[in-house]
This record gives sequence, C-alpha cells and structure tokens, in this order.
Amino acid sequence: MRNAVISGTGLYRPPHVITNAELVEAFNAYADLQNAKNATRIAAGELPAMVHSSVEFIEKASGIQQRYVLDKDGVLDPTRMRPKFAPRADEELSLMAEIAVAAAGEALQRAGKQASQIDGVLCAAANMQRAYPAMACEIQHALGAGGYGFDMNVACSSATFAIEQAANAVRSGSADCVLVVNPEITSAHLEWRDRDCHFIFGDVCTAVIVEAEETATSDDRWAILGTRLATQYSNNIRNNAGFLNRCEDTDPDARDKTFRQEGRKVFKEVVPIAAEHIQSHLATLGFTPAEVRRFWLHQANLGMNQLVLKRLVGREVGDDIAPIILSEYANTASAGSIIAFHEHHADLRAGDMGVICSFGAGYSVGSVVVRRL
Repeated sequence: MRNAVISGTGLYRPPHVITNAELVEAFNAYADLQNAKNATRIAAGELPAMVHSSVEFIEKASGIQQRYVLDKDGVLDPTRMRPKFAPRADEELSLMAEIAVAAAGEALQRAGKQASQIDGVLCAAANMQRAYPAMACEIQHALGAGGYGFDMNVACSSATFAIEQAANAVRSGSADCVLVVNPEITSAHLEWRDRDCHFIFGDVCTAVIVEAEETATSDDRWAILGTRLATQYSNNIRNNAGFLNRCEDTDPDARDKTFRQEGRKVFKEVVPIAAEHIQSHLATLGFTPAEVRRFWLHQANLGMNQLVLKRLVGREVGDDIAPIILSEYANTASAGSIIAFHEHHADLRAGDMGVICSFGAGYSVGSVVVRRL
C-alpha cells in the first residue's frame, strides 16, 4: 500500500469578530427584555428570571475571549439573537461552498497542486447547509476538481474522520490526491439565547490536502503514520434539527433544534475517552505520549484539553506542546484541531511527530498520528 501524506492546509477566517464584552452586552439586553416580557409569570413563580452573563464567567468556563462570525449584527441584536444570511438562488454559490472554496485555495497553493489534480472532495462538518445535492459536489464543481465528492458528518470529529477516509483512498490507490474541507458555520446552530452555551462557537473553514507521498512536491509534508476512529453513543451533546421536524408539527425554534449539551457530564466522560484513545493509538504504532513533539487537540474547552494532556504526559504542558487557539477562534467544531495544526506546525523539524485529535458529539473521537518529512 502507498504512503499517504498531508501536503497542504488552508484556513478561511470570517471578517467579523465578536468579543466577549460585545456578546455579554447583547445577551444581557436580551435577558432584560425577556424578564420584562415575563415579569408577571416570574413574580408568580411560574418562570425563573434570566440571569445575566459576564466576561469573567465565559473566560473561566471556557478560555474563550472572542470568535469570528460570518454575520455579527444579527447575533448581537437582542431582538433576534441569531445570524442573518441573505438567501441565494440555486444558481449562486452557496455560503458553505463559498468559504470551503476559499480555504481550499490556500491548501492547494501550499501543496503546490491544481484543482484539476484533485481526485476526491470530502466535505466534513458538524452541519450541512442542505441535504442535496451534496455540498462536496458543489465545492468540487466550483473548484474544477475531478473524481468524486461526498458529505460526511461526525460532529466535532468530522475532520479527523474525513482525513482517515482520504488517507485510505490514497493508500488503496482509488485516489491520488484528496481534498478535505470543513466549513463550520457554527453560529447558525448555536443557541445564542442560552447563558450556559451562548459563548461557545465561532465560524471558520479549514482544508487539508491528502495525497500519495510519491506525488507530493510541497516542502511541508507530513507522513500519516496511522489513524484511529471510535464512537460511543451519548445524548449529552445533541441537536434535533432535521428534515422530519415539519412532519412532527414541532416548533422549528424550539430549544432542542439548536446545540445543547450537558456540559459537566461531557467534561467528565470525554476526557478519559480522549486520553485513552490517544494513548492506545500511539501504543499500537509503537510510540508513547512522551515521544510526541506536539498535540493538536480539539478546541472546545481549555480545561478539558489541559486535563487530557495531563493524563497523557503526567504533567501540565504549555502551548509549545499543545497549542490553544480557543481564545481567538472559540470552538469551531471539527475545524478546531486543524486550525491548531495549520497555525502551529511550521517550527517543527523533520522527524518530529505529532497527533491531531478531535472529540465531540456522538461521542466521537478521531486521531491522526503524523511525522514531518
């Protein structure tokens, strides 16, 4: 079987930034409006009053300081509290495809590839803009790529799961070069009106070129030493939005139609799952965590990442071992670990080994062990 390498990455970053202070101001204004609207019921004990958020609460809970979004005004409007996107005609490039094409362009340039050399496009993200035609097919068409394209969704592990599919296609010979794109418009499924999670997500798109080692010409090549995927069913992170909703005659704006989680349960359960997954994956390849030069972990929560690393290496580590991009980007679903890799690998030397790892809803966990060539 052929060796597969990562030969280029790309990143699309939206133009708008929402700071924690801006977000808190909007949320608290929304809370005040709701408390005034429901004053009688609150006074009667029928409803609890909404509690204000704060910058201190957000940063202590997550380590997040800001996030990038495709639309800022709609999110910060206390009478709306969600992005506002203009509808596009079927003949126009969709929003998700647009940001994917932008990220793919940088990845292709870094890999020294033309779009015509792409044999497959995998669009892997926590949510798809539509059911069909596949977003991957639209992205493939917009780029002028050949081969095939398909969509896949494993929530926050979509990117690592897609990298394994791409690497397997290259190894088996069914493709020479595969593009993986992760357009995460998480602002559209975040519940901005819920104090417990209104600060979590941001928008972004990442792209990765996976190709056969013998065809790679980039100076920035990473051998894929191994991939491992695992899932374990859990309801603790859930979103019930789907095509059956209209048949159930349920409220399309009901709380369960957006992101929700049992945060404490997720933290307690996912940390040991992720740490054991990485350790056992490395062991099957004949390595120990101490031999890993850098970990590019899923970017959901600062405390969670710190605890995963402490379980792996037995001590607290800094950004040099496990870079954090949460403070700038917030949680970007499947794109988080890829952003960390994209922005924090240039200083590593030939022979250095690293682990790209994601963990999220499902539960799902995926790891990609790489070595710089």
